[in-house]
Amino acid sequence: MKNNFYKRHLAAARAAFPLTVPVLAGYTFLGLSYGVLMASRGFSPLITMLASISIYGGSIQYALVGLLTGAFSPIETFILAFVIDARHIFYGISMLDKYKGMGLKKLYLIFAMTDETFSVNYIAEPPKEIDRGLFYTYISFFDHSYWVTFSTLGCLFGSLIPTDIKGFDFAMTALFVVILLEQLLEGVKNLPSVLIGVGGSALALLVFGGGDFLIPAMVLMLLLLAVFKKPIDSLHDRAEEEGRK
Repeated sequence: MKNNFYKRHLAAARAAFPLTVPVLAGYTFLGLSYGVLMASRGFSPLITMLASISIYGGSIQYALVGLLTGAFSPIETFILAFVIDARHIFYGISMLDKYKGMGLKKLYLIFAMTDETFSVNYIAEPPKEIDRGLFYTYISFFDHSYWVTFSTLGCLFGSLIPTDIKGFDFAMTALFVVILLEQLLEGVKNLPSVLIGVGGSALALLVFGGGDFLIPAMVLMLLLLAVFKKPIDSLHDRAEEEGRK
C-alpha cells in the first residue's frame, strides 16, 4: 500500500517537474529581487519566507512592502490586494472543470494559482497513468517552492548589501520598466494593455496626486480592461495567428 502511494507521488512529481523549469528560471530572478527589497526595508529572512509562503501573490507582495513599512491601513491594503489580484477571478473560472473532483487538493491548487502556475496548469495534461490531482498539485508546489526559496535567499544576500547605496530604492522601479519594455517588444498584441496601464496611471496621478493615485489607478485599469476585453482578446488572437504563419 505504501509502495503504491510513493510510486503515484513520484510518478506525478517526475511528470510535473520539467514543466516548471521555465517558472524556475523566472522566479530565480524575481524571487531574489523581492528578497533584496525586503532586506532593504529591514525585514528578516524569516519574515520574508513566511510572507512568500502565506501571501504568494507575486505583484501584490511587492506592493505590500511599502504598505507594511507605512501607516497601518487595513482597508487600503484590502482594496489594493483585491484590485491587483482581481484577474485571479477569471483564472479560477477557467480552471473550474480542470480542478473538478480533486477533493482537498483543490484548496491548495486555488491558493497557489499564480499567473505562471495558471499558464502551466491550464495547458498541461498529465500522461494517462498519472493521477491528475497529484500532477497539478506538484506543478503548483514546485512553483511555490521556487518562489519561497529564492525570495528567502534574496533576503539573506540582501542583508549583506549596504542599503545606503545611491539609487538603490530605484531598483524595483527599474525592474518594472524593464518588464514594460519587454511587453512592448513582444509586439502589437500587448500595446492596448500597456496603453491602458500607462494612461490609467497618468490620469489617476493628475486627478488624485502622487500620494493617493495608486488604488484609483488600479480600479480604472481594471474597469478599462474589462470594457475592452473583447477587442484586446481579438487583437491577441490575430497576432498569434500571424506569428504561426
